[in-house]
Amino acid sequence: MSGGDSPDFEIRPNQAPVDEAERAALLADPGFGRIFTDHMVTVRYAEGKGWYDAQVGARRPIEIDPAAAVLHYAQEIFEGLKAYRMEDGGIAMFRPDANAARFNQSAKRMAMPGLPQETFLQSLHELIKIDQRWIPEAEEGSLYLRPFAYASEVFLGVRPALEYLYLVIASPVGSYFSGGVKPVSVWASPDFTRAAPGGTGAAKCGGNYASGLSAQADAMEHGCDQVVYLDAVERKYVDELGGMNVFFVLDDGSLVTPPLGGTILPGITRDSIIKLAEVAGRKVEERMISIDEWREGSESGAIREAFACGTAAVITPIGMVKSPEFEFTVADGGHGDVTMGLRKQLVDIQRGRADDPFGWVHRVA
Repeated sequence: MSGGDSPDFEIRPNQAPVDEAERAALLADPGFGRIFTDHMVTVRYAEGKGWYDAQVGARRPIEIDPAAAVLHYAQEIFEGLKAYRMEDGGIAMFRPDANAARFNQSAKRMAMPGLPQETFLQSLHELIKIDQRWIPEAEEGSLYLRPFAYASEVFLGVRPALEYLYLVIASPVGSYFSGGVKPVSVWASPDFTRAAPGGTGAAKCGGNYASGLSAQADAMEHGCDQVVYLDAVERKYVDELGGMNVFFVLDDGSLVTPPLGGTILPGITRDSIIKLAEVAGRKVEERMISIDEWREGSESGAIREAFACGTAAVITPIGMVKSPEFEFTVADGGHGDVTMGLRKQLVDIQRGRADDPFGWVHRVA
């Protein structure tokens, strides 16, 4: 489905924004995904008309018909990226063009219309500019941006919808994990898989996350922070965490990460880490790695570190792995020099503290 031309945006400032004192109190400890800015973006789509009625207006509840297709057939996609306060006081996003490309890849998989990249990027620019006072000043603070689209057509037939709504909302956030960056424990789920070949594993759609909530609940019941999934075919190869990709650091300093192959989300942070490591002369291998290899390698020292990565958490060390059959610590269960070195390198580029040889930083103001 073609998305058509990019529409012009109409800006309608919120006439009753949160006052400065209340906003300052909220930004003192924003947490993650709990509070939201004054505005949002909406753009409509209709088959034969394309994208139209692009607006930036006051954040408000959405009126939705009970027969809207999304409520019955889950035709929905989303993205996640951040706006950062830079060292020089400016504002920038990190690789939003990659998010635009992945958004359209997800749209294609879910039989939804593609959104022109120009519209995607402008929607982010306009929302950041009008709500820039919501960007936290704290070290780990940023403005988390959530573009998403869903089937809004009022229709109960099983076919791709003919009408859609695209929105962007923004949430000032601190560290993804309470307590800051610390090694997490993961539960190797024996009962659930994230995605199978031919499924929607490579699409960023809500159904992938809804189907993982039982597995995440299991992880928490077993005292773990996150779930790590094994492949759906042989149930022995590591796929990814509930919402993050995973890397392993070998004893020679090289990196291993599971290959995409259609079942794993093509993470933008994952891709950035691969590029940073390769430019630094560090070997990166994309190959299948079994849970047994991870366990045995951690015990022998062949695997020195493991970490998860994604937009929300950036890079997070993995300290312990549990399952009904075993429990093991990755190296000494600590942060890991390679893990934290890559994290610092990536964050310094994102926030303008280091050179950006890749052209990743996208200035807004």
